[in-house]
Amino acid sequence: MDILYLLVPLSVVLVFFILGALWWAIYRGQFDDVEREGERIFEHD
Repeated sequence: MDILYLLVPLSVVLVFFILGALWWAIYRGQFDDVEREGERIFEHD
């Protein structure tokens, strides 16, 4: 039972870290042109 006092706050911190990383990626434009990146695989050099 005592381990929950450690695991619950750590999981909350992890969720905030993941949400912050997702917000940062969206804010920086990482997902703006998803279709173009998928088509780039099939192009020949």
